[in-house]
Amino acid sequence: MLYEKERQDLAKIVKTMFDRFETNAAGGNVSVKMNEEHIIMTPTLMSQAKLCQLSPYEILVVDQKNEVVEGDGKVTREINLHRACYNENPEIGCVLHAHPKESMLFATLGIDLPNLTEATQKIGRIQTLEFAPATSKELAEIVRKHVVNLRDKAVPSASLLNKHGIVVLETSLHKAYDLLERIEYNAYVAQKAMVFDALHIHTLTEEPELNYNLEE
Repeated sequence: MLYEKERQDLAKIVKTMFDRFETNAAGGNVSVKMNEEHIIMTPTLMSQAKLCQLSPYEILVVDQKNEVVEGDGKVTREINLHRACYNENPEIGCVLHAHPKESMLFATLGIDLPNLTEATQKIGRIQTLEFAPATSKELAEIVRKHVVNLRDKAVPSASLLNKHGIVVLETSLHKAYDLLERIEYNAYVAQKAMVFDALHIHTLTEEPELNYNLEE
């Protein structure tokens, strides 16, 4: 089986995401760049039909023409979003798209996510992009333009998709998942901080001038 170890790893990560409410039955998809010929990617309906309980063989090997080279399943229509990222920045090694519970509040409201925790400072502003329907070419183009605008800050980065979810860009699968976890904790903290601010308990402020550790 092609890329057996990497496909086992991806199956394990997406199951962990589902179990930890970092994506839901409404969707999500993850891809990892293997080389210039292939990516490995979760199949369509990985959440709705499979509840993210995938065998390694259900992780698809996909070529540059978006054809399945090996694997049991069909390519998700969201592959256009993944390709848009890979094509614009060769440093991207993983595209992680999910519907995480805490961050979805900000995505659904169409507002940026305050970046408050030290663990998330390395990605800077967590922006919510303009709306386009899920799986559409318009959404892929919005993400592509965002990657272009980020330039050398595209990796690592994370952005919220309006009414939809999150896209995390990293050099590897495990780094992308690590960043997703950090952002979810930050979203939980931000929600509480906004309540404290509204109740005049403590004013919500982002403090970029602090000497944060940006290397972790």
